[in-house]
Amino acid sequence: MAQKLIAPSVLAADFANLQRDIEMVNNSEADWFHIDIMDGVFVPNISFGMPVLEAIKRHAKKTIDVHLMIVDPDRYINTFAKLGADILTVHYEACTHLHRTLQAIKAQGMKAGVALNPHTNVSLLEDVINDIDLVCIMSVNPGFGGQSFIERTYKKVADLRDIIDRNRANTLIEIDGGVSTANADKLVAAGADVLVAGSFVFKSDTPEKTIQELRSLANS
Repeated sequence: MAQKLIAPSVLAADFANLQRDIEMVNNSEADWFHIDIMDGVFVPNISFGMPVLEAIKRHAKKTIDVHLMIVDPDRYINTFAKLGADILTVHYEACTHLHRTLQAIKAQGMKAGVALNPHTNVSLLEDVINDIDLVCIMSVNPGFGGQSFIERTYKKVADLRDIIDRNRANTLIEIDGGVSTANADKLVAAGADVLVAGSFVFKSDTPEKTIQELRSLANS
């Protein structure tokens, strides 16, 4: 079975000590850096922009997984490619022409991801599942860290796993929001491949140990 991946969400890092937290992730058993870009329009919050991503990229030694929670993401595909994103995820709800957006991301040499808000049904991706490298299922409402996990996520993951398997796609399933050692094993059992954890990692007394515990649970 393929190794399950852990992607700490930098949104929950200490911005006064960003380099320290980046180095912690570099030295940990984490696989990816998950980076949320918010515009205050698509979601009711604003996160960091291009200069901060550029600074993260300078120090990060692992895959950069960028999650765009913004309207009209097509405008910025080239920019994020230049900034060094390895995976670029756009929201289904923000894309009028999703297939074209996915092709544009791949044309820039990045892997293409699609994120789904809690109210969006996974069946809407059936027609493009073979063009998607990663589906990010939001297990909280996007915009703020530290929210409670939505229990219906397990069913969504299982339904999406069924779509991927039926279409013989190689799409990874990523879970973002409220992930912890309390639900990591259940999410993987439902079909998840990548677990994003923000506050649970960075607010922990021993973040590296927390990452190690998540990874062990996910791969047990």
